[in-house]
Amino acid sequence: MVMEKAQEDCLIIGPYQFDARLLLGTGKFPSFEIQQKAVEVSETQILTFAIRRMNVFDPNQPNFLEQLDLDRYTLLPNTAGASNAEEAVRIARLAKASGLCDMVKVEVIGDQKTLLPDPIETYKACETLLEEGFIVLPYISDDVILAKRLEELGVHAVMPGASPIGSGLGLLNQHSLSLIIEQANVPVIIDAGIGTPGDAAFAMELGAAGVLLNTAVSGANDPVLMAEAMKLAVRAGRYGYQAGRIARKRYATASSPLENIPL
Repeated sequence: MVMEKAQEDCLIIGPYQFDARLLLGTGKFPSFEIQQKAVEVSETQILTFAIRRMNVFDPNQPNFLEQLDLDRYTLLPNTAGASNAEEAVRIARLAKASGLCDMVKVEVIGDQKTLLPDPIETYKACETLLEEGFIVLPYISDDVILAKRLEELGVHAVMPGASPIGSGLGLLNQHSLSLIIEQANVPVIIDAGIGTPGDAAFAMELGAAGVLLNTAVSGANDPVLMAEAMKLAVRAGRYGYQAGRIARKRYATASSPLENIPL
């Protein structure tokens, strides 16, 4: 019964439909071999990568795309490295011209120390890319109003960070993330700051549509085992959210029946 429910529960982003809710980044793995094994055991269907750090037009330059069966994955190129809307749009156009995918993660960093996204430039980039027909997924901070405005603009998902990129600090502002999820009519995918499987499960228990992570897997002592753990955590968190947790109570409540007990 649980498996039947899981199979019917799909993540829908624009025209795309996915069974898996774990999205995996592809940077900083110790080797192509470990990267490939981690991707495989994660059972992800969406892989993200920085188009600016990969020369997709040079057949002589090896890259991770050559190591994978691309028929099994949807690629989500991101605009990492962009510091303004114009750069983000240019990078996104490059990704689309390469024929990889028309779906793009818009990432415009406003501060190099915290790596927090620039809300104004992100909005501008999304506006242009939507006009050009992209499937747009903006990376943002846990800004409730910005998430709402971007949805009104027409983005296909919003991707608030749990905490700064690569920090592993987990969910620093549960309240704001839950408000973003509560008001959204598009998928909310928690992106950045996940450190442990517990963080991933917690994000899903809040009602997130998915979790995108990279460093938590690629930087682990055993990336392949951590990829497996994250897959199971995202699945468990989703089931927990769907099942509905019990209410918190101030005092204890006996779990055994107290009435009609034979003496």
